Order: sequence, then C-alpha cells, then structure tokens
Amino acid sequence: MQFPSKIFIDGGDPEETREADTILKKAGHVGVEGQTTNPTLIIKNVKLKMKNEERIPHGKAVAEYRRIVTEMARETKGPISIQVLGGADMTVEDMLHQARDRATWIPNAVVKFPCTKNGLAATEIFCQEGPVNITLTFSQEQAAAVYVATKAHNYDVFVSPFVGRLDTRGEKGMDVVANILEMYRKFGDGSASTHGELDSINRGESTRGGHVKVLTASVRTIEHVMFALWLKSDVISIPLKVLKDWAQPSPDSGHTPFQTPGEDYFYDAPGLTEIPYREMTLDKEWKEYDITHDLTDHGLAKFWEDWKARVE
Repeated sequence: MQFPSKIFIDGGDPEETREADTILKKAGHVGVEGQTTNPTLIIKNVKLKMKNEERIPHGKAVAEYRRIVTEMARETKGPISIQVLGGADMTVEDMLHQARDRATWIPNAVVKFPCTKNGLAATEIFCQEGPVNITLTFSQEQAAAVYVATKAHNYDVFVSPFVGRLDTRGEKGMDVVANILEMYRKFGDGSASTHGELDSINRGESTRGGHVKVLTASVRTIEHVMFALWLKSDVISIPLKVLKDWAQPSPDSGHTPFQTPGEDYFYDAPGLTEIPYREMTLDKEWKEYDITHDLTDHGLAKFWEDWKARVE
C-alpha cells in the first residue's frame, strides 16, 4: 500500500511509534516513515515514568527527551523532529546552541524551530548545518517566510501548518495546507505557473516545485488525513488515536480501513470559516513577510508552560 503522502506518527511515547508501525505494516504499508514530537508530549511521557518526582531536574528531563527519541529511532529510520525548548524570550543563540546539541542525539534528527522572528533567524543559519522543521505555522505568509529563509539550505526543510488548532477557533485549518501547497507549486521554482497548472493543483495533482516539504500537523480527524492525502501534502503526522480510527473506522463512519480519497473527493467542514488563498510571491526578504500570529505565540507559551510545570 502506497499513500500519496509520507505517514509520520505524532507523539511522545516510543511504544506508540512501535504500535503505529505494526498497524501500518500489517496493512501492507512500509510502516512509520518518521516522527514528530513536542515538549508537551515528551514531558507528559517522562512524568508518567517518574511518578515519585513532583518536578524533574532540567538536565534529567532533557536526558529523558534524548532517551525517548533514541528509542523512537529504533522504530523508524525516517526523520524525527526534536524541538528546541524555551519561551518567547529565547534568543537566536539559545536556539542554535540547543539545535547543535539535538542534532547529535540520533542520525535522523530534524530540529524544530518555532515560526517566530528569532526562530526563523536561527533556522536561516541552521538549515545549512542540518535538517529543520518550522513548527507552529498558521498562515500562508509564515510559510512564505519559511521558504525564503531556508533558500540556502543544505538539508531537508519541513514546514508544519497546525490545522487542528485553527479548527478549534472556528477557522478551516486545512485551507492553510491547501494554500501553502498552491503557493509553493506556483512560485516554488521561482516562476509563476500557468492557469492550466493551477487547475491541476486544485484537483489535487502533484505539480509542486521548491525545496520545502509541507508537513500537515495537529491532525485530529480522518477527514484531515483524507484531505491532506488528496492535496498530496508531502507528509502527514498523525496521532496514534487518529491512525487507529483510520485503520479501523467505526461502522457508521462511512470509511473503509485506510481509505484514500478519490479524484472527486470533497472536504466538507461545516461551520468553519474559510481561509482564502492570498496572492504572494516568494521573492522578498523573509523579514518583509508578516509572520506574526497569535496562535504561534500562544502555542510557544503553552509548550514552555507545560515543560516548566513539570521541570525545575
């Protein structure tokens, strides 16, 4: 079984990685092709294994993070995203120091930087040293900045639009994935596409150029997975629960196990406000794009608060 997108698992527990890999392989797929992690998922798993400690020393928590991703690397040889840790005041130097350390943890490490001004400044440097994944991305303009900031890359570059968090506040999060893919396919090779090429994009046919891989993240439903497959998102990172739902849907869901969308697939998201495509090119300096987004700020703060609540 070959899907149009690579399938990553999103989680903080190597046992989940192992279970997901087994589920996919039993269905005839190649298995888990990579992994995404974040500080909240990791520290919750660490805390469960250290029940007698109210708060964990920072060094011990980071060592556990390393141990966990090392175990994950035994389950998949695909890219494993490891996030830099800190709040809104994290400097470029702080991020680079952490990134260079994390890159040594496992051979398939990808360092996650937040889509903030300092995060992209650090990414612009580190993408010449190792693979990167720009996380907490919520807008097409942020993705444009990611593209430009990483033009001098020597390694893989991923951008992670978080669809579920946009859905939660009433916006159609999958529109951001569609918009980013259209923009990259239209301008990713440095030139505009013809209208015929854009028609093929809207039909979900792959015509994409450019160096940044779109990783659909914050996936919460089978429909998120289906639409991401139809769009041919480069990667979909799926929590184990959603993967299980996709593998064994309920009798009344209307889905078959590991169903993929047909050419006439339509993504229906009633009650969610559409996020329109914006005409923008990829030929400015990355700092000229407006990368501010309240969900990026909130997400970064929440990751850091969750970490600090359990780590001293």
